Amino acid sequence: MTGPHPLLGLFLAAAEGHFPPVDGAVTVVPPLPGGLECSVAFTGHAVVATALPADEIVAAGPDGFGASLAPDFLRLLAGPRGTVGVTDATLTAPGTGGPPRLARLDGYDAHPRVRHARRLRRNVTVYGDGRGLVTLAEGLAGRTELSIELHAPDTSVPAPARGRGRSLLADALTLVPPGSPVFAAVAPGNARSLRGFLAAGFVPVGSEVIVEPGRV
Repeated sequence: MTGPHPLLGLFLAAAEGHFPPVDGAVTVVPPLPGGLECSVAFTGHAVVATALPADEIVAAGPDGFGASLAPDFLRLLAGPRGTVGVTDATLTAPGTGGPPRLARLDGYDAHPRVRHARRLRRNVTVYGDGRGLVTLAEGLAGRTELSIELHAPDTSVPAPARGRGRSLLADALTLVPPGSPVFAAVAPGNARSLRGFLAAGFVPVGSEVIVEPGRV
């Protein structure tokens, strides 16, 4: 396909507080660039990006109330040789712009966070300092997406001395033009990370699973 992916417009609208109708329905759109597919759940509405025919998706029984992320449906979407990713909360915040407060880093190609970003995203750049690193990239459907990882986080540090992740996220937002939405996918079970993103001003707009299809 040419032009922006349809899912991008839905993400950008959600970042502005405008969501699909709460009707329990599922919208089927073309697969993502690079052959990836996904299932995205908004409140009461789901969007599935896939190369499978829309009638086959509808017949599988997903809905906008959670069934689009059910394991059986995701396995059907992936096919017998495909890979189903983890379920992440979809978060967004506006960039703050201004002078960048993080320096660009080189020499992190072997870092697990960077390798993961480059497997799923495009135009990945790495920033950071002594607290940790940040990846900024063109992510799902072309949205601007970031992830962070602290250097050896110490859970024994007293609570008042914590906050490195929150401050790193605040500095990462200076890398994005003011008001321009940036997205992050955070595992709900990673409560410490999720609290950090929420404290830094990110808000949830849905949830998502990325699928690498492998069909006969």
